[in-house]
Amino acid sequence: MKALHFGAGNIGRGFIGKLLADAGFDVTFADVNETVVNALIERKEYPVKIVGEECVVEIVKNVTAVNSSTDAVIDCIAEADLVTTAVGPTVLKIISKSIAQGIEKRAAAGNTTPLNIIAAENMVRGTSQLKEAVLEHLSDETKAFVEDHVGFVDSAVDRIVPPAEAGETDPLAVTVETFSEWIVDKTQFKGNIPNIPGMECTDNLMAFVERKLFTLNTGHLVTAYFGVLAGHETVKDAIEDEKIRAQVKATMEESGAVLIKRYDFDPEAHAAYIQKILDRFANPYLRDEVDRVGRQPIRKLSPQDRLVKPLNGTLEYGLPNQHLLEGIAAAFHYKNDDDPQAVELQAMFQEKGFAETLAHYSELDKDSEVVKLAEDAYLKLK
Repeated sequence: MKALHFGAGNIGRGFIGKLLADAGFDVTFADVNETVVNALIERKEYPVKIVGEECVVEIVKNVTAVNSSTDAVIDCIAEADLVTTAVGPTVLKIISKSIAQGIEKRAAAGNTTPLNIIAAENMVRGTSQLKEAVLEHLSDETKAFVEDHVGFVDSAVDRIVPPAEAGETDPLAVTVETFSEWIVDKTQFKGNIPNIPGMECTDNLMAFVERKLFTLNTGHLVTAYFGVLAGHETVKDAIEDEKIRAQVKATMEESGAVLIKRYDFDPEAHAAYIQKILDRFANPYLRDEVDRVGRQPIRKLSPQDRLVKPLNGTLEYGLPNQHLLEGIAAAFHYKNDDDPQAVELQAMFQEKGFAETLAHYSELDKDSEVVKLAEDAYLKLK
């Protein structure tokens, strides 16, 4: 079985690529980083340090790579059984053309072996969005081929993969936490579902997508923003601050109440899941800087993301939301001159004020009570 994975960064190598290689796939990474690509071609293996209660290093074997800006990637798609991605939301549209060209070549060669494509991205229904972008490049004839032979499978992913450790000289070395979760929508596959230990199948993906978004993502971001306010450098330092830990836990309990109402989650099981997330943030082996986690506040204030989507759930079900509002308020205190979105948010905030800026990015009603409460929360944080 052949797999092509777009994105040979830390998440690609430390999470999805590793699961595929461990499952026996011949894995080819596609990336534009020539140093990483050449090292994978030469060595055909790389080390992954897995850190939890103890540290172990595992060697991922039977891998190679291609430059994703060359025609070699199109040939790989034409022959692959599985295509996965870990490139970030903004790059999905860029790679959609190459995926479309690979599908065209596959169709022209008469290769009707099922191809499944899974975007393992930190976004809601990322594969469905990738599919829309791919279809824009295809003829009606090839679209019919896709309908019969290509599955676009949505997924939810969860694993903390921090940047490379200070002083690390191996371009292929990567550190990951012990915990990982990759859940896929089993109703969207074409042909047989591949047997990949660590990949879980469900017919109710949105429950797990929102569980991760409302818990891990919401909690991570709130930890970062309150960590910045308190002068902490890392997520670990921030979550060990008792005041911040209480804030983060209370925020995840508010978002969790939405999940319990919407998906009938067991309250005790979800409380245990929240505790597991808090413990993960405190992993002593993971150095995750709050500035990195807080980046792209505009995206994270959008209606489908980790702050506003659970807030809208509390409004839908008439549930408490004070701590979620404080998390949104804290986003307006995040300043990072190296992050274009943080710069843009602050510029509009200075020109238009809190209510109009929040309404613009979140699609909340500027004159609503909830926006006024969020502004009150901002002023109290100030």
